[in-house]
Amino acid sequence: MSLSCVEPEPADGPPVLPVEGMAATGPMGPSPTLAELTTFRVGGPVARYVEVHSEEEFVAAISAADDDAAPLLVLGGGSNLLASDEPFPGTVVRDMRRGIRAESFSTCAGAAMDVPAGHPWDDVVARAVAEEWMGVEALSGIPGSTGATPVQNVGAYGQEVAETISSVRVWDRLERRPRLFSLAELQLGYRDSLLKRSLRDPEVGGGRVWGPTGRWVVLEVSFQFRLASLSTPIRYAELARTLGVAVGERVPSRAVRDAVLELRRGKGMVLDPADHDTWSAGSFFTNPVVTADQAAALPEDAPRFPVADHTAIHQIGGEPVPVEDLVKTSAAWLIAHAGFAKGHGLPGPAALSTKHVLALTNRGGARAADIRALADEVRAGVLEAFGIDLVPEPVIL
Repeated sequence: MSLSCVEPEPADGPPVLPVEGMAATGPMGPSPTLAELTTFRVGGPVARYVEVHSEEEFVAAISAADDDAAPLLVLGGGSNLLASDEPFPGTVVRDMRRGIRAESFSTCAGAAMDVPAGHPWDDVVARAVAEEWMGVEALSGIPGSTGATPVQNVGAYGQEVAETISSVRVWDRLERRPRLFSLAELQLGYRDSLLKRSLRDPEVGGGRVWGPTGRWVVLEVSFQFRLASLSTPIRYAELARTLGVAVGERVPSRAVRDAVLELRRGKGMVLDPADHDTWSAGSFFTNPVVTADQAAALPEDAPRFPVADHTAIHQIGGEPVPVEDLVKTSAAWLIAHAGFAKGHGLPGPAALSTKHVLALTNRGGARAADIRALADEVRAGVLEAFGIDLVPEPVIL
C-alpha cells in the first residue's frame, strides 16, 4: 500500500527582508534579540532579522547576506547556540518552513520522508512513530529543527540520525548553487559531519572559515525508514532499565518514545518555560572520544563505550586513529567526578542543572558571559582531574 501526503506550509505573510539603514522587523514588531530566539535565553540584538517561509526566500536571504559580506546566522529552533551579549552585526535568518512529504512503499522498500530544514525535529519523530516507521524513536524530545540533525549527527539513547538519513540537499554558499549530499558524502561521525567541519576548517570550507553558519546551509533532509511497529534493538542500558527489558531487545516504538520523553523530562531536557533547568542547550559537552591508552588511565569505574563507525574517519589531535583503538567515555561522569555537583553555581545567574550535570543553565538573569565562565570552570576542572579537555556541543557565537 502506498500513501502520499503533504502538510501545507503556514499561510504567513510576505518575507521579512532587511531595509537599508535599519533593522528588519518581524511579524510582531521590532527585531527580536538572540535571547528571544534561543533556548539559552541569552544574547544581544541583531542588525538584521529575516523570517523565511519558502525555499526561494531562504536562498535569497542567504545570498543577500553573502553579497553584503555580512556575518550570517541561520536559525531554526535556536537550541544549539550560545549567543554573545554583544550585538550581532550581521543577518539572522530564521527558517520557518514547515511540511513533511512522506511515502510508505512496502515492507521491503520501507518508507521515505522529505523534511524542510526548518520543521521541528520532534514532529518528525512523532510522525515516524505514528506511522510505525522504525529508527528515530529514541531521538524523541530533542528540541530544534530538522536541518540541524545532519550537521550534528544528532543522537541519543543509542540512536543517531546517520542510521536513517538517505540524503541532504543544501545551498552551497561558496559555489552559489544547490547541492545534494548522499549519506556517505556527509561523513557523519559522533556529533560531527562535513557540514559542521566547514564552520572551522578552511580546507573543508573551500579556503575559508564560514562560521557561525557553515558553507553548506541545509535546505531539506531526506530519510529512509524500515516499516516496523517495534523499535530497533535497545542499545542504551538506562533506556532498557526504564522499559524493563534487556539490552538488545525490541519493544513497541511508541513505548520507546514515551520512555525517552520521561527520561528527558527527568533530566530537564524537554523545554519548559517555567523550569529554569530547561533554559539551556541540552547537553553542553560532547562525550569525549579518547584513545585506548587514555581510557586505561581513567578510574576503573569510568564508563567506557565502543565508538560507532559510520565513516571510518576519526581523529585525535588532528591525526587519524583506527576506530578499534578508540573509546568513548561519559562527559557527565567526568564532570561529576571532578567535583561538580548538580546545581553547581547556584544561587548565581548560571549554574549546572539541578537534574543533570551535563546541562549548563540560565537561572533567569544570566548573560552569555556567565555561562561561558561556568563552562570554562567545568572544562578546567575536568582537564585537571582527568587530563581530558571537554568539547562544547553548541555553536558559541
